[in-house]
Amino acid sequence: MITQIGSLPYGNIEKAIQYSLKHDIPFLPELPKLGDSMFDYIKNPGSLSCLDEFKKQEFNRVKIQCVGPVTLMLGNYNEDKAIESCYNHIESIMNGLNANEIILFLDEPTLGHAGFNFNQYWDAIFSCFNVTKGIHICNSMDWDKLFDANIDIISFDASEYDLTLFPKYRKNKRIAWGIKKLEEIKDFQKGDLITPPCGLFSSTEHECENVFNLLKSYK
Repeated sequence: MITQIGSLPYGNIEKAIQYSLKHDIPFLPELPKLGDSMFDYIKNPGSLSCLDEFKKQEFNRVKIQCVGPVTLMLGNYNEDKAIESCYNHIESIMNGLNANEIILFLDEPTLGHAGFNFNQYWDAIFSCFNVTKGIHICNSMDWDKLFDANIDIISFDASEYDLTLFPKYRKNKRIAWGIKKLEEIKDFQKGDLITPPCGLFSSTEHECENVFNLLKSYK
């Protein structure tokens, strides 16, 4: 099943949604060109450009995402404010979203810099929603700690890291393989996902189509 991280270079809402809908698991587009940067939307829950139009669709599975509480805490939010901000934004997305299964990824790009136990903050958020629980990280960290976490899916940059080399690899986790080339998928198993390594906001619309075709070619 193919999906994406979320951020896209489009300046047109309809085009962004149509691009998303081509994937096996459509994802809620975030459009930085229209002001959808993570630290802006978290201050104004429900303000994502595509959200209203996206909610008009009906989904079997759908992927949504939110900046994670650890990233907010590393950005000088206190614990309570970080959790509250994430909760408010996720609630604004899920309210009225018509889907049989919602996959929620918390985006924690700098998780490796956290010198504290992050599981409790994720648990505080995930426990509030009926979702499949995912974490996205695109930089290095102690991956064994992530395998120990109470989550369902790990999304990572497979073009940079080989998770199969770590002692606690998988531990019943599903993997979202973030790839630039098909051979970067080391151990695809049932239930895994295929994505780009990170968001595509710095790409062109033409490059987005190339990425989609690459992901689709694995099937």
